[in-house]
Amino acid sequence: MTTRIDRRQFLMGTSALVAAGAAGVMPAWAQGADLRLIFWGGQARADRTYGVTDLYTAANGGAVEGEFLAWNDYWPKLATQTAGGNAPDIIQMDYRYIVEYAKRNAIAPLDEFVGGVLKLDDFDADQLEGGKVDGKLYGISLGANSVATLVNTTAFEEAGVEAPTNAWTYDDLMTMGEAFNSANIRGGMKAISDSSYNEPSLDNWLRQRGKALYTADGKLGFEEQDAVEWYQLWAKLREAGVCVSPDDQALDTGPLESTMLVQGKAALMPSNSNQLVGYQALVQDKLNMVGYPRIAAGVGGGHYRKPSMFFSVGGSSANKEAATNFVSYFVNDVEAGKILGVERGIPCSAAVRDAVSPTLDEANQIALNFVANLGDLLGPLPPPPPAAAGEVDLSLIRTLGQEVGFGAKTPEQAGKDLVTGAAEILSRA
Repeated sequence: MTTRIDRRQFLMGTSALVAAGAAGVMPAWAQGADLRLIFWGGQARADRTYGVTDLYTAANGGAVEGEFLAWNDYWPKLATQTAGGNAPDIIQMDYRYIVEYAKRNAIAPLDEFVGGVLKLDDFDADQLEGGKVDGKLYGISLGANSVATLVNTTAFEEAGVEAPTNAWTYDDLMTMGEAFNSANIRGGMKAISDSSYNEPSLDNWLRQRGKALYTADGKLGFEEQDAVEWYQLWAKLREAGVCVSPDDQALDTGPLESTMLVQGKAALMPSNSNQLVGYQALVQDKLNMVGYPRIAAGVGGGHYRKPSMFFSVGGSSANKEAATNFVSYFVNDVEAGKILGVERGIPCSAAVRDAVSPTLDEANQIALNFVANLGDLLGPLPPPPPAAAGEVDLSLIRTLGQEVGFGAKTPEQAGKDLVTGAAEILSRA
């Protein structure tokens, strides 16, 4: 979606607008500065984002014109705009792509603005580090989050199956799946979506085995046998009917509305902690979240707290200082933080976090508490992925998972193809 639908329905008409418009004297450089913003997400994220852009323009003048798209549509659109020299001033950026965009000068370093228009005095240090490439600051984290499994607790209650906790394992998943099949609720709802070609799921599973998707020097951090065992694991779950069929999973084209959780075809789905808010807005069933399954009881360390996403400034922007000022406002203003909640992750400013926490609804509280209480699931933040990680994900991890699901390749073939194909892509980059 690219239009601003009902942009003022979220928290508008409050005294915040009046207060913001009356605050201080507008900086001369910011008056009338029109900015373009692009981000991925659904309508719920857009409503919150445009609520903040309205506060900002009331205080600073000018206009912030936004555009939002589903994840799968976002990156091709951004790549096209960047290649054409027409990239927006403010770009929502992901951890897996920030190195690539920084090295291509598609986003600008922000260090010159720190201490000036960019206020980072009480910003979480680890989240700042996550936005650096070669020692320079290219992205400002919009929140800390972690991978999580979304749980349709209502469906578990209907099936008479105990919902998972942070202690659950892949063996427990098999047991849950068999119980769901026996209960046969909602026309045959399965326990989980097919996660075999979900990159974060593979990454988490590898980390629990002491491996990684990528090493610090941008090489593969696992071997062919690891990949084979990953595909074998999901082939076994698929054969037992624990996860959804390949035909159903193919219906997930990227938007939240097309996912197996929202479609009612799976009671569990891998996601990110900040996405609970968006999903809960789309389903009537009560949702919760737990960690990803453990490879065995007591094994942890697969999770990490990462920047959920960044705001970066376009390398070709003619309004870099004004764009940076907007980014600073977005992450530091308390009223903006109250609008945003934790939909993009736990706020990185201590002052915003303290102000926002008491105002959160149930879904936001669940997300905050999950990220704050990962316990032994938590491991260290990995280094930024190499520039070609996005291509490996899109052209290999997703494609090979689908091919195994439909029987076009065996787990053994897919494991070999993943390692050889990824090595080739990384070497080209």
